[in-house]
Amino acid sequence: MRSKAPRIQDVAEAAGVSTATVSRALSDPERVSEATRRTVLAAVERTGYSANRAARMLRTRRAGAVLVLVPNLGNPFFSQILSGIEAVFAAAGTSVLIADTQEQPIGPGQIARYISGGHADGLISLDGAIAPETLADEAQLPEGAPLVFACEWSAAGRFPSIRSDNADGVAQAVDHLVGLGHRRIGMVGGPDGNVLSAAREGAFRDALARHRIAPRDDWFVPGDFSLEAGRQAARRLLEMTDRPTAVFCAADQMALGLIGELRSRGASVPEELSVVGFDDIEIAEHVWPGLTTIRQRRHDLGRRAAEILLARLAAPEPARAETTILPVALVVRGSTGPAPGGR
Repeated sequence: MRSKAPRIQDVAEAAGVSTATVSRALSDPERVSEATRRTVLAAVERTGYSANRAARMLRTRRAGAVLVLVPNLGNPFFSQILSGIEAVFAAAGTSVLIADTQEQPIGPGQIARYISGGHADGLISLDGAIAPETLADEAQLPEGAPLVFACEWSAAGRFPSIRSDNADGVAQAVDHLVGLGHRRIGMVGGPDGNVLSAAREGAFRDALARHRIAPRDDWFVPGDFSLEAGRQAARRLLEMTDRPTAVFCAADQMALGLIGELRSRGASVPEELSVVGFDDIEIAEHVWPGLTTIRQRRHDLGRRAAEILLARLAAPEPARAETTILPVALVVRGSTGPAPGGR
């Protein structure tokens, strides 16, 4: 006959305490003495009681989980980054929790509460828009506070980051368009205040200057990395009587929205307007025409961020704001072609 699984009552009897004391020792250890806590944990081991996450925390002082902050879970760009993160932590026996910061922005003190409250041992932030005052609050955490930025980053704080070579990616995109004869080149940018938006726009202006092309402010169209922003950009471009022959989009989703809207309104891509994106999300090669874009090593971004955090958790040390930059590559597909009339 199969024996019954040990119950909390069995632990209480083995420890010589009440079930309420066992529950407190496992879920709220500050409410019991150190001696009682040790007695309860010893009883857990003797009885074979399946200890929950709280019991494991008592033994290891670890939550056994990390939290990933994602600025928009609906954006397919993040899928491979999350896959890379999950692969590393799954092998390490660590759970991965995910929070969408678009739905619930990170406020002052919240990162510290995640860690000190036992919800997570460390965090990876894909969101560079965390307010500086929020990061300043992390001074209350121990040296080597386990927070790593990936893809996006923050100038504030003292945290390591891993990102793609945005400047080189934009330069490759502009060089490609110039090589096709384009000199009338516009841009659809990202949201105001976003570090990627600023980095890619700055690199775009630098690339134009290198080719001695004067930027046209009316050809800079604001966006927010979304499909809808690309559709709106297409409408704005089509309303122009004097418009560019090529457009660089700061994210693939905007480029895809742009192409879809242009085609729905009878404009031809790339014959009338060449389009380049940035990211190389999975759908980019399956649309028509296929999207010319800058490929980020997104799985590697996630994997390397996880490895950095895992190393810091294994051997905490004073944090250094080191930056790791991964190379990018131009992927040429059908959305770019020679400039109309060679101009």
